[in-house]
Amino acid sequence: MTPKRVAIIGATVVIVFGGGGFVAYRAVENANAPRPEGLDLEDWGRIANGDLYAPDPEADQLKAAGVAAAKRKQLAAERKGVAALDPIIIEKKGPGGDGFPPANFPAGSDPSPGSNKATAKAMLASAGFGADQWGCLEALWQKESGWNERAMNRYSGAYGIPQSLPGSKMASAGADWQTNAATQIKWGLGYIKGRYGTPCGAWGHSQAKGWY
Repeated sequence: MTPKRVAIIGATVVIVFGGGGFVAYRAVENANAPRPEGLDLEDWGRIANGDLYAPDPEADQLKAAGVAAAKRKQLAAERKGVAALDPIIIEKKGPGGDGFPPANFPAGSDPSPGSNKATAKAMLASAGFGADQWGCLEALWQKESGWNERAMNRYSGAYGIPQSLPGSKMASAGADWQTNAATQIKWGLGYIKGRYGTPCGAWGHSQAKGWY
């Protein structure tokens, strides 16, 4: 056996047994290491055998944290120089009388709150109400529509002087309910009498609840 062959054999023995010893050492070390939750003996067996696809909860958590950090950084970069967002206010109900301009509604004479009030005041008695109810009715419909027969609430869609919802309910008092203040007032007085008894009863409910 030549000296060269002896050297090759010796190197092979060192590599085989040395490598095997290292693998065995790592296997023992891994077997004695604390086991994270979620890994069973089979999982640890794959890790000991060099299975790179074995589950690693700690690494998974680090990756997730890294992704979250990257997203935060990206978001911060995108928002740089942008003004803070305005808060969004969601109305629980539409404020009475805050309607669209009359031009957006059916054609008719220009709204005349003073004339409409006079009509309503004259109709009080025929609806069964005394003069003492006028102050409550005036305040109620001023709040609801400003006495504009073409007022529509932009939030709820309520329409007309009494803010009927929907407005088409007033058709029971007349086909011209969209433009005729007297028709709307007639319906509104009937609604108030049937539900609240008097204009002051309706006004009291409006003051307490914000609507009638």
